[in-house]
Amino acid sequence: MKIQYLGHSCFRLVESTGTSIITDPYKGIGYELPKGLTADAVTISHGHADHNNAATVGGHPKVIDKEGFYQLPGVEITGIRSYHDDRGGRLRGENIIYKFAMDGLEICHLGDLGEECSSELIEMLLPVNILLIPVGGNYTIDAERAKEYVDRMMPEIVIPMHYKTRSLNLDIDKADAFLDLFDDEETEIAGRDVLEFSRDDLTEEKTKVILMERTKIR
Repeated sequence: MKIQYLGHSCFRLVESTGTSIITDPYKGIGYELPKGLTADAVTISHGHADHNNAATVGGHPKVIDKEGFYQLPGVEITGIRSYHDDRGGRLRGENIIYKFAMDGLEICHLGDLGEECSSELIEMLLPVNILLIPVGGNYTIDAERAKEYVDRMMPEIVIPMHYKTRSLNLDIDKADAFLDLFDDEETEIAGRDVLEFSRDDLTEEKTKVILMERTKIR
């Protein structure tokens, strides 16, 4: 399967036979999504504009914005209710975490997760091979809390999202604070916007944190 990073919390996941899913498409954050995006499904973690721009995705995708179980050719999707803050949703409401089972891998997109790392939530999320996790704080968990999730979930691959970049106009932290919590050999600056993974590629020896390059508008 392939993972393309489109910026912020938006990824395009492509299963080996071609089924594609776009997570949390955005607008109004200082840069735009690439033109001509298509998908079979779009997942929305919550209703804020920087995560719910499904209208920009072509191909008449199925829009998934609630907890529950969904199936596409070669892909199973599970939406799990969580909170956008650490006050039981009283500040920012609910957040839907999505798990994607495809090509023998379990990919987890935490959306705008803001709640504390509880044993109950971890139990619902496991197992996870590839974790897409917000690290910028303020509106979501910060670097320290994200590291706690990583330590307790123990995925083989971690891909940070929802962090400050030069073009992003949101008041959140850069990814550096999160990367600094890991040893140098545990991190990789990918320098590219598409990564490919298979079950055989992943080992359970140690977690690898990969900072991806955002797909630029061409």
